[in-house]
This record gives sequence, C-alpha cells and structure tokens, in this order.
Amino acid sequence: MQIVTITSDLGNQDYALGAFKGALLSAEPGVRLLDLTHQIPDFDLVETAYLIRNAWKHFPTGTIHLVWVHNHYDHAPQFIAVKHQDHYFIGPDNGILSLVIDTESAWEACQLEYEPGDNFSLRQLYAYAVAHLAAKKDFHQIGIPLAELKQRISLRPVAGTNDIRGTVIHTDGFGNVITNISRVLFEEVGLGRSFSVQAKRADAIRTIARHYSDAMHAEPVCLFNGAGLLEIAVYMDRADVLLNLHKGDPVAVLFDS
Repeated sequence: MQIVTITSDLGNQDYALGAFKGALLSAEPGVRLLDLTHQIPDFDLVETAYLIRNAWKHFPTGTIHLVWVHNHYDHAPQFIAVKHQDHYFIGPDNGILSLVIDTESAWEACQLEYEPGDNFSLRQLYAYAVAHLAAKKDFHQIGIPLAELKQRISLRPVAGTNDIRGTVIHTDGFGNVITNISRVLFEEVGLGRSFSVQAKRADAIRTIARHYSDAMHAEPVCLFNGAGLLEIAVYMDRADVLLNLHKGDPVAVLFDS
C-alpha cells in the first residue's frame, strides 16, 4: 500500500484538512494517509523542517511526503516534487524542501504545472502528483525538470574556540526545548573539556545526561535528543514555562579554556 504523509499548518478547526484528504483519496483511493502534524504555527518553515527532517527517514522507501505550509508565499506560488533517497516530497517552492532533505547528496526535482487559483485547484494539484507517483509512473514526467532548489538558509549556531552560540528552534509537547546545537558540533568544539550551558533564567548546566530521570524532580537537565540536538528539559515539568525558554531564545555553551 502506498504511504503518504501529510504535514500542514491547516489545523483541525475547519473543513480544509478534510477536503484535502478527500481530494487525495478521490484521486488514489488505495493510499494510506498518515498525519505527521497539522499544528505547525502559521507559515513556520523552521518548525516544519525540524519535524519532517527528523521523521521521513523512518518511513519505508517509496513513501510520499506532502508539505502544505505557507503555500501562498507569493502572488504566483509554484509547487515542486523532489525525489531523494527513494522518497518523494511535494510542497511549495518556498525553500522548505531545501531544509528538509540533504541537498549535498543526490536529488531530482520537477516543477509541477500550476495556475494560481483557489485551494480547490491546489488540492487537485497535490492529488494529481500523488496519483502519478503511486502509479509508479516515470518521476520525470510529473513536471518540468529543475536543476536547482530554491534555498532557504536555516539559522545555524556560531562556534568559536571556546564557545557555541545557538538558539531554541522547537518546543515539544512536554515543554522540552530543542536547540540547533548538534552533538557533532558540541564534540568538535568541546574536545572533551568541561562546559556550562547557559540560557536565560536557568542556572548553568554542567553535565550532559543520558536520560531525563538522571535529574531530580523539577531540576533542569541537558541531553542530546534522538535527532542529535542539544535539548534542555526539566524532569517531570516544563522547561519552557519554568525557565521561560521559547523558540528564538539564545542558548550558549561555554567551554573551559
């Protein structure tokens, strides 16, 4: 069965999401639709990229990933299909897919034929693309080949000899805050040295835990999450509330010189 994941900023408050799914199933009744999330903050490409980039690799090869976020980024938006590591991605040409896939490795892309109109025509565009791919038709016949993806630069941490300056990029459902500081960068700069993690009202955290439960109740703790990114949590409580940490806030790792 063809698996199709959907990530959107549509929410669940009105008929838009249901109409989108209905159009997909009408075009290809045999597909299996799986929701990643529809709670993306309006137009938030950074949040979208974080969630999809760390989820898609866990799906079977051949999965189709639909991205419906900030679709009306322009008065004449365009939409693209990308093939990467035997997965397919369909979404607006607003730079989001350059943040989702590893553009340093092989990929192919096509621009889909779309005349800007209402959401009905846009739903039909996605439905057409899903039906084309689910039928195992030649990828290159889905649209006009593209040599380049529109790039969007993600906010990257800044590393010095003795420090890394990053930012909060996501808050999960438990109130844990995730930064853009990776384990790889942490180890490259730190070289095994002692360190402190500093963020707003939180006292400096000087150890990396393996588990949330390594801390005492309501005690802040740092660890690397499943995506390999530095996370600040409060055991059995919410770091975003207790430490007043939110997306965009600065986080610093200072190493002993």
